[in-house]
Parts: sequence; C-alpha cells; structure tokens
Amino acid sequence: MIKRTIGKLWLTAFGWQCDGPPPPYKKFVLIAAPHTSGWDLPFMLATSYVMEVPISWMGKHTLFRPPFGWFMKFLGGIPIDRRSRHKVVERAIEELERSGDLVLAVPAEGTRAKVDFWKSGFYHIARGANVPIGLGFLDFERKVCGLTHFVVPTGDVRADMDQIRAFYRDIRGKFPEWESVPRLREEAEAEAEAGEALDPRRALDAGAALAD
Repeated sequence: MIKRTIGKLWLTAFGWQCDGPPPPYKKFVLIAAPHTSGWDLPFMLATSYVMEVPISWMGKHTLFRPPFGWFMKFLGGIPIDRRSRHKVVERAIEELERSGDLVLAVPAEGTRAKVDFWKSGFYHIARGANVPIGLGFLDFERKVCGLTHFVVPTGDVRADMDQIRAFYRDIRGKFPEWESVPRLREEAEAEAEAGEALDPRRALDAGAALAD
C-alpha cells in the first residue's frame, strides 16, 4: 500500500497517468521501452507500484555486498554469479520455473543509446520458461505509462517481434532521437540467409492490430 501511494504521488507530481488494469499474469518476463533516459527507472518503478506488479531483476552478485546489498534486494534484485557455469539466460529460466509468481524485468535495449539490435535474452528466457512477455511502456509524449499487452513467444521470432514492433511504434521516449527499433540480430541473420532485406518497421496484420 505504501509503495502504491509513493508511485501515485510520483506520477501525479509529473502530470503522468497509468493506463490499464493490473496484468492478468503473475509470472512473465517484462520489457520496457523505449529506454532513452536515466528517468526511465524511477518512472518504471512508479508504474510497477501503482499497478501492484512487484518487479525482480538479475544483477551481478557483487552489487549485493554490504552495505547496500539489502537495498538492492529491496528493489527486487536477484544476485547472480556470472563466474558460475550457469549462464544468465539459464539461471533466469530456472528462477521463473521454480517461482509461483515472478515478474522478471530483462533489459531489451541494454543501453540508453541507439542500437541496431535489441538483446535477445528476454525472448529466449520467456520462450525457455514458457511464460509471456509483458510489454511495459513509458510514453513521455503523452505522459502515459502502463503494462497493457503481452506476447506469448511462439518460436517464430519474426512474427513475434512484428507484434512487439507494432505495439511500440507510436510510443515516444524522453529523447526520441535515441530510440531503437525493436529487432533482434536473429531476424537479420535469418533473412540474410534467405536473401531477404529486413524492414525493421514492418509489422504483420496481427501485430499491427495491437496498436489500433
């Protein structure tokens, strides 16, 4: 209740509103886009507080050492030792499989700068754990945030990413010039092998319907 109040106060102070009801799923991989500013984190946390969606994230184990380790865990951090034989994707899948309810935030863009490709970890984690991908958003143009759409990964990367592209195409970050088109390197590689040209803003009819 306290977190929800804090989230509401934060959004109200900046003239924002949260769109949509709480998500229907208790366990999923969360991505949030566009990521163009350091302001994205507090707004994402405020959104999660208002929607009562406890977010977890995985961080290098050294971040959880005293004296601030407790605070990292309070913010939803899950320590992971990257020196272990288990890779990050494998560990994330394990966490989701053994948890009854877990919303795992995975950075898709990986940086605030513009990139050619999103990191595909979020897709492989969701696919491996058989959970949906929640499309969180921060629209600085309209001052609206939320978590209103989900994509269940099918293994058809291009079709699934078309849905994600369709959803985010009209959502603007704080610095639109730093926005990255949602696309994975796997798409470019697959289409290169097929002799096709990748159009990153193309969306299938099914995906385009998400933005209508």
